[in-house]
Amino acid sequence: MPNIAQSRILILATDGFEQSELEFPRDKLREWGADVKVASLDGKPIRGWDDKTWGNEVEADLSLTDARAPDFDAIVLPGGQINPDVLRTKPEAVELVKAFHDAGKIVAAICHGPWMLVEAGVVKDLPVTSFPSIRTDLENAGGIWEDSEVVCEKGIVTSRNPGDLEAFVSKIVEEVREGRHTRRAA
Repeated sequence: MPNIAQSRILILATDGFEQSELEFPRDKLREWGADVKVASLDGKPIRGWDDKTWGNEVEADLSLTDARAPDFDAIVLPGGQINPDVLRTKPEAVELVKAFHDAGKIVAAICHGPWMLVEAGVVKDLPVTSFPSIRTDLENAGGIWEDSEVVCEKGIVTSRNPGDLEAFVSKIVEEVREGRHTRRAA
């Protein structure tokens, strides 16, 4: 069983991420001992969205072009409306999510983050959850949507909103401990 303290986890985000959905997993996974890195599009700091206004800036550790799936055990995709909507228009971001998926690594997305799973073509026949407003997008991509705090199948972890963060992070830890998952390529 892999040790979470020996794992490397990537958080991929850009401006407009939901503040708590990046900071809570980053901080909790680091408390567990994981080496957590934040990647932004250009490697520069990014600004979150907190309730109804711009939130705090978060330092990035690397750029999207320097983020490689073989270097990490899991990827975390925070939500917010702006963040995943911008990321899904970047082919290199979509390819990175596919690379994690195809390698059997943990892919975790919360709130609007599952838009990245739709764009990467990895939700067909997969039980998932998300913020309710993107339910139809997930279902149209072949996902089997359910209203649960966390849904996990073959190392793909999804949650609905900031209220689910404890369950989301706990499931990420559990899945990283299980190691790689066998699944069909995207």
